[in-house]
Amino acid sequence: MGRSGDTGAGGLSHRAYPYGQKEGRRGNGGSCLSAGMLLPLSPPRFSRDVRMTMAQAGVVVAAATGLLVFFLYSSIHKVEEGHLAVYYRGGALLTSPSGPGYHIMLPFITTFKSVQTTLQTDEVKNVPCGTSGGVMIYIDRIEVVNKLAPYAVYDIVRNYTADYDKTLIFNKIHHELNQFCSAHTLQEVYIQLFDQIDENLKLALQKDLNVMAPGLTIQAVRVTKPKIPEAIRRNFELMEAEKTKLLIAAQKQKVVEKEAETDRKKALIEAEKAAQVARIQYQQKIMEKETEKRISEIEDAAFLAREKAKADAEFYAAWKLADSNKLKLTPEYLELMKYEAIAANSKLYFGDRIPSVFLDSCAFQQANLRTAQETNLPSQEAPETSGENHLRAKESTG
Repeated sequence: MGRSGDTGAGGLSHRAYPYGQKEGRRGNGGSCLSAGMLLPLSPPRFSRDVRMTMAQAGVVVAAATGLLVFFLYSSIHKVEEGHLAVYYRGGALLTSPSGPGYHIMLPFITTFKSVQTTLQTDEVKNVPCGTSGGVMIYIDRIEVVNKLAPYAVYDIVRNYTADYDKTLIFNKIHHELNQFCSAHTLQEVYIQLFDQIDENLKLALQKDLNVMAPGLTIQAVRVTKPKIPEAIRRNFELMEAEKTKLLIAAQKQKVVEKEAETDRKKALIEAEKAAQVARIQYQQKIMEKETEKRISEIEDAAFLAREKAKADAEFYAAWKLADSNKLKLTPEYLELMKYEAIAANSKLYFGDRIPSVFLDSCAFQQANLRTAQETNLPSQEAPETSGENHLRAKESTG
């Protein structure tokens, strides 16, 4: 009983000690029994509470970390280049937009929208349009190139929300296009005035935007060809074909007229050319004749001057010869010449009736007259001629 009581007491005392401890005053039997009883026992309640507290703390930390990361992820946002971010807090628009880059906001309380401030193209598709004749046509696509100034972002978003293009561009395109179509016929809208639609839309939009939304600029408007009913389209094609034929005929007529005009101008140019050539040749001949006339006048003047000089020289020589003869034909010289002529005569006459050898004064007067008439003869031949005259006078006298 005592052993069993020790065992029981040992068991009770074992439950009171911490895990892994044993009583030192026990005997070998008791210690062996206690050691054998330690292996199958579970951890104490205090250890379980500590472990549960640490696990709960880890869960709380993990949850807090995840919540913090989620809040940071929700609060950080990026704004692209060429955009501005506008913020709403509780539905109210904040007055300070943000530029490009990363920014932080209060998650779930503050929201943002990105507004483009560079050139953007808005497309309006399948726009109906009724002409003044009652024909309904559709324009497949209208492209509006616009740009919003950064300084006007807040006012335009406040007045027309971040989707301002729906109010200011899309709706205005429908309105302006319907007004244009209702004032013109199908012929004008489809063909005659189609090239003016884009410019008219641009001017009308910009005029309204200058009043309603300053800072929003329309750069260009592009309008595709309207879709018309098939029957009307075929009629237009036939009409265009006939117009094409008419244009071809008109162009052929213009070509023929141009060719005829070209031939006429060519003939006129040739005639003018021939007239100019003839005029030039005529002027050339006139100039040649005038040149020949001048040359002849110059030659005649030169010949006249030479002949005049020659005549003057001969006259002067004859005049001088006559003067010299007047001085030289003195009675003494004539007497000398008479004796020289007698001496030079080899004929002698003998008989009872020999004519008088000496000439009278009439013979000498005739000799002087002949000498005056022959003044053009050289002065060297004058004595010989006088001697011959004297001899002939003597012969005639004899």
